[in-house]
Amino acid sequence: TKAADVGADLVGKVEAGIPEDDARNPATIADNVGDNVGDVAGMGADLYESYYSSIIAAIALGVSAAFSAALGVSAISDDGRFTLALQMATIPLALAGVGIFASIVGIFTVRTKENASFHQLLKSLESGVIVASVLIAAAAFAVPWLLLRGGDGAAALAGISWWRFSLAIIAGLVAGIVIARWTEYCTSYEYRPTRSIARQAVTGPATVIITGIAEGMKSTWACLIAVVVAILVAFGVAGGNDNFLLGLYGVGIAAVGMLATLGITLATDAYGPIADNAGGNAEMSGQPPHVRERTDLLDSIGNTTAATGKGFAIGSAALTALALLAAYVQVVQHHLDKQTTKYAMEVAAEVAPEGPVAVYEGHRRFGVIVPGVDNPLTTNAVEDAYYTGAIQVSPEDYLNAEHFFGSISKGDVFPLAEPAEAIPTSRAVTLLGELTHDHGGVAETHEYNLRLITTSSLNINDLLFFYDVTLTSPLLLSGLFIGVLLTFLFCAMTMDAVGRAANTMMQECRRQFAKMREAFRAGGMSEAQIADPEAWPKQITHEGVEYPDYAQCVSIATKGALREMVAPSLLVVAVPVVTGLLLGISGVLGMLAGGLVTGFAVAVFMANAGGAWDNAKKLLESYGRISADKFLDDPETRRKVPEDLVDVLTARATELRAAGHGDAYVYGKGSEDHKATVVGDTVGDPFKDTSGPSLNILIKLLSSVAVVAAGVTVKFSPHVLSFLGLN
Repeated sequence: TKAADVGADLVGKVEAGIPEDDARNPATIADNVGDNVGDVAGMGADLYESYYSSIIAAIALGVSAAFSAALGVSAISDDGRFTLALQMATIPLALAGVGIFASIVGIFTVRTKENASFHQLLKSLESGVIVASVLIAAAAFAVPWLLLRGGDGAAALAGISWWRFSLAIIAGLVAGIVIARWTEYCTSYEYRPTRSIARQAVTGPATVIITGIAEGMKSTWACLIAVVVAILVAFGVAGGNDNFLLGLYGVGIAAVGMLATLGITLATDAYGPIADNAGGNAEMSGQPPHVRERTDLLDSIGNTTAATGKGFAIGSAALTALALLAAYVQVVQHHLDKQTTKYAMEVAAEVAPEGPVAVYEGHRRFGVIVPGVDNPLTTNAVEDAYYTGAIQVSPEDYLNAEHFFGSISKGDVFPLAEPAEAIPTSRAVTLLGELTHDHGGVAETHEYNLRLITTSSLNINDLLFFYDVTLTSPLLLSGLFIGVLLTFLFCAMTMDAVGRAANTMMQECRRQFAKMREAFRAGGMSEAQIADPEAWPKQITHEGVEYPDYAQCVSIATKGALREMVAPSLLVVAVPVVTGLLLGISGVLGMLAGGLVTGFAVAVFMANAGGAWDNAKKLLESYGRISADKFLDDPETRRKVPEDLVDVLTARATELRAAGHGDAYVYGKGSEDHKATVVGDTVGDPFKDTSGPSLNILIKLLSSVAVVAAGVTVKFSPHVLSFLGLN
């Protein structure tokens, strides 16, 4: 879509002087088709992914948090624990379901009137979002209360209060509203940021681009703070200070609260390209000027609502990121438990222990074999045995363990101090080791008493310590830099892809314009008529081909998009896997954190800067075509333009009239100022519609690929790190 948009603008409006969406521009159909593909279907898919990702993350964390909160509470039966987990998993689903109906009600409350101003139209759309948000706020209290008050009272026994989750949902909802309102301020030409960009057009495209970048960068602070506050509030009120998983669950349902009104958010987002295409249809079908003026006004609002949709998408991705990081750690724990248990079962026949033992697997990992204890997974030669894994994570044993682990090798067997029947329900086991060392020719025997944590009962802190996930870890710091690198490299690749595809589109448009001019000359048109694009016929046949050839431009855009996105897609899939193998779990977590933080900030910057550039152009176009003569002779026209530009435009108009060019445009459509904002808009197009939104996908895809590849990372990264001397 952006290849067509940039090509149509630069070749059509800037070079040839053809109005936007004019039928004589070969790229105009590709532009309109692309708006639907990119800004409706593409953005819809992106927001939907955010929607279900937040729901799935909240469900998974709800189940984990429920069992964690109920752990050790003897008054809660096994059925009670299951019921509590089901209740907490249902809250995000029920909230999302209510959100669908709330969005429908909100859509039907949108009303407007004839000849409404930009501000009035925007407020009409906002009214629907506000109604839907109020309904979600009510549901935020009703849904947890209705679900958690049932069952056998397990929630109360576990110390879980329904109203805490209600406040977490409200935190996410409020953060979404703050992001939406701030985005409106940063991108609507009713407000200072976009107007300041439009005023810079008087000095050319360079200052338009500089000011747009500056305003986009400034716009990130409110969104970042809104998400930070939402995370802290949701984590705290949900009980995260007492139970870490409950806090993560609070953050997860806060993301669901932000996206619960997705129905109407997506409707207002799709409204933008629909209004844009309505303007294209009006231009191509030769409607009266006032029709295009109205569609331009609607399109300007659409730029703001589209930026709001992008803000929701990236904001929700940031909220769910903490949940996704926790999910990654939980998946790592699952694979670590699975692999160490499998190792214990594989070596059991060779060891044939008479009592509980730990068999060293390497890299501080043990397989635990407990004979004489029933285990439904028993498939090994040692029947009636319990198998699990164990790792050394106790900080107080760390220095002692360094000496111990440096002296043993894979397959060494050590007895455990605990009785066999106690181990299946124990969180920790005690390894009894006795090693003999040569000290200056004197053999000395050392006894070791190490505390190991069973892999089935590991918590997040255990795993973070085991994999050295600290800011002093070179692996984690390296991962952070890789995450930052990915953000900027991905942006560069997508921006460059737009540039290359747009270049191909522009070359095709220039080729077709040259063929059209040949046909005009052959048809008897004078050079003066050919120099005026407004005098061109809308269709002409030359050498058996009908021009403009819209299908060729659509084909270029489609093939270019598919071809150019192969490399960025492969990059996002490959880097988490390679990082996991080379830098381990610590490096992957650093990469995810670095990608999240920089990706969120850069995405907001790009979306808001692009929307502001587009609306700065729309603001110039809203003045119509103001010639030098009209500006000097009509006081009403002078009153329309910004006061601080009157003197500059008066001097410019006077010079044009003195040079005999009184009919030249001095401001508004067709003027040099307008062309400067068109250049800014063409820079903003890939900002707001390609690289910015794709960063939201980057953040979520990095987490998804990392989770899928977690088993490979857990199994092979210790060997790679040892080979590289980093373990």
